[in-house]
Amino acid sequence: MELRQLQYFLAVVEEASFTRAAARVHVAQPGVSAQIRQLERELGQELLDRTGRTVRLTDAGAAVVPYARAALDAVAGARQAVDELTGLVRGKVTLGSVGSIASIDLPRLLADFRRLHPSVEISLWEANSADLVAALNAGGIDAAIVGLAAPALSGIRTQIVADEPIVAVVGPGGPFADRDAIRLTSLRDRPLITLPRGSGLRSYLDDACAGAGFTPRIAFEASDPRSLIQFARHGLGIAILPASIAGAHPGRLHTVAITRPRLRGRLALAWRSSGPASPAGRAFVAHARTALARAG
Repeated sequence: MELRQLQYFLAVVEEASFTRAAARVHVAQPGVSAQIRQLERELGQELLDRTGRTVRLTDAGAAVVPYARAALDAVAGARQAVDELTGLVRGKVTLGSVGSIASIDLPRLLADFRRLHPSVEISLWEANSADLVAALNAGGIDAAIVGLAAPALSGIRTQIVADEPIVAVVGPGGPFADRDAIRLTSLRDRPLITLPRGSGLRSYLDDACAGAGFTPRIAFEASDPRSLIQFARHGLGIAILPASIAGAHPGRLHTVAITRPRLRGRLALAWRSSGPASPAGRAFVAHARTALARAG
């Protein structure tokens, strides 16, 4: 008994026609008929009733169908397992991420995955959240750490991995240097230092200010949060940052909570709803989801 005999037999059963089955498996009809006759001789029973206008199963044929399907499914599973292993041995993974992240230990995440899959090549690409989401949808990267300004992204699945306050940071003698907290409206007409458009934090800020009835006055933009810290340190404005980044650069800076409303920044692990195309990419997403949930 050969696998192709089972394949041809199931094709005839599903098409109810030798002609259509032959076209489906790309084999001449006599070849399909000959292989099924050989299968019937080996089993000692006719599997198909050929007397009518359409081909029908005999009782013996009906009994064979589930086993034939199981055999072909098992072969397909074995091939997939080998493909998965080959993909992990020779695979590549690209993780996208927004800039400096104090609340997530990315080096450890990548190092732990490398120890599990030492042959997989890993690369990291930094960009703003909007560009990362576009790259995910285009299949250019396997997963990304992005800032979320909305609870859902089209075509993307997410898992929240960080949720923290957004704060104002001022230099010595700057506005609000003697305050622990301010209302969001206190920032009206103040020079602000923040991330560029397209970042999750900037989206939070713009949306919150619009809800409070004003447009933020952006004095300086920088994609690296560390630059925002330096601008604030030199008195060039009020830096708007996640609390974890502000706390990682204390120096002579003063951190002020923003209230009414309180602003919170969320980071999420994001991946395509259909999943990464490669076995290595799927393995990385599974690893990252578990590791970041545990860390969180």
